Amino acid sequence: MSKRSLFVIVLSSSALGAIFSAVLILSYFENSRGYNYNSISERQKANITKTNYIDTTSIIPEGLNFISAATKVTEAVVHIRSVYSGGGTTFNALEGYFRGPAQSSGSGVILSDDGFIVTNYHVIENASEIEVVLSDNRSYFGKLVGTDPTTDLALLKIEAFDLPFVSYGNSDRILPGEWVLAIGNPFDLNSTVTAGIVSAKARNIGILRDRNNLQIESFIQTDAAVNPGNSGGALVNLRGELIGINTAIATPNGSYAGYSFAVPVTLVKKVMDDLLEFGKVQRGLLGIRIGDVNARLAEAQGLSVVNGVFVSYVNDNSSAEAAGLEQGDVIIGINDQAITNVSELQEMVARNRPGDEISVTYLRNGTESKVTATLRNTEGTTEMVRNVYDNQIEGAVFEDADNDDMTRYDLKGGVKSIRVEEGKWKESGLKEGFIITKIDKVDIIDLEDLHLVLKNKSGGILVEGIDGDGNKGVLGLDW
Repeated sequence: MSKRSLFVIVLSSSALGAIFSAVLILSYFENSRGYNYNSISERQKANITKTNYIDTTSIIPEGLNFISAATKVTEAVVHIRSVYSGGGTTFNALEGYFRGPAQSSGSGVILSDDGFIVTNYHVIENASEIEVVLSDNRSYFGKLVGTDPTTDLALLKIEAFDLPFVSYGNSDRILPGEWVLAIGNPFDLNSTVTAGIVSAKARNIGILRDRNNLQIESFIQTDAAVNPGNSGGALVNLRGELIGINTAIATPNGSYAGYSFAVPVTLVKKVMDDLLEFGKVQRGLLGIRIGDVNARLAEAQGLSVVNGVFVSYVNDNSSAEAAGLEQGDVIIGINDQAITNVSELQEMVARNRPGDEISVTYLRNGTESKVTATLRNTEGTTEMVRNVYDNQIEGAVFEDADNDDMTRYDLKGGVKSIRVEEGKWKESGLKEGFIITKIDKVDIIDLEDLHLVLKNKSGGILVEGIDGDGNKGVLGLDW
């Protein structure tokens, strides 16, 4: 081979290598948060794999095979330990609220192979640290992605990959009398499976509160045994598909007394994708004041039906007003699905974002009509609302680490201090140019992470990062 040919080959190989490296680097920076999707549903479809079921056909009657679903789901249900600043220990995730700072124990469900987890808001509410323990006892620090108190749901993220997950089912298709399994960690007993049937749907039990009266209670009621610690765990059908997140029990004594309640998965899916994409839930509203129709109301108002949703007031500049709905109308359907009470209406509307169109079937003076309503947010617009985070915190000004910093120090993200004035950060020894990468072992990718992690911290915290000279550094901060 001539020197010229050898030179050409080497030069071509170098060029190809450079192009390949550039593509990898660009791909990395386009996806610095570690994921590039806005829908967990689509992620599931792209990564779902066949599960090896245990062959029990010879010992279990058709329709009563709980083993396959339990085997499939148990490894994707996690134990969540929420740590609060100071205090004792309890197994009831609600007791931390009533008895002050403590530790609480609950459950969560892995939704994606790369570590997104759904749980109840009350399981992690005000937690300064969140520990996620997998079924095989691996432990991770959980990062809070977002919360929605109006549905009692929260989305967490752990830095793990190739995880088992529970695929979404369809809670609209389940019927009273259908067998279901509840899987969680009651009383700190990991991977507990209980069985029951769907007792009812669209239950409102009056446990959620919201200052704007936007709470959504449309629970699936079951008689599967659920106890403190089950909160945030999975309710699945016999195919092992997620149909709800176990949330509450009806009890006079704090323990299981016959009935439990789960957030339907059709609502869970929407809330999770909102929190994934925007960090907060996008609520589409009709803008009406409503109540259940019953025999007494029907007689008083001269209505021709004894079920449905009575419109007692229509807000100005609302979706309902624009669509032509009026006080005294009775809503009996949303998107051609029958509506018999307020809980069903709230769930159906809450599945949509501002700007989405829904069809509303209603009765006016006994005549049935249908209109299309374009849902609006609480501000009366169709815009999506994102959280805005201040870049000045306790005397220091921060910005997201740029691409040059991440390349130079091989980081996947971080928050850089650009000015340090009097305050807690200066007292800790923080200097300008320091890039924060972890707080109490939780990754800090951007300014949003910094705010979310610091939100419920109290007392001493450990800050890790890279200083202006490229050296790893650790700071102790009294927060």
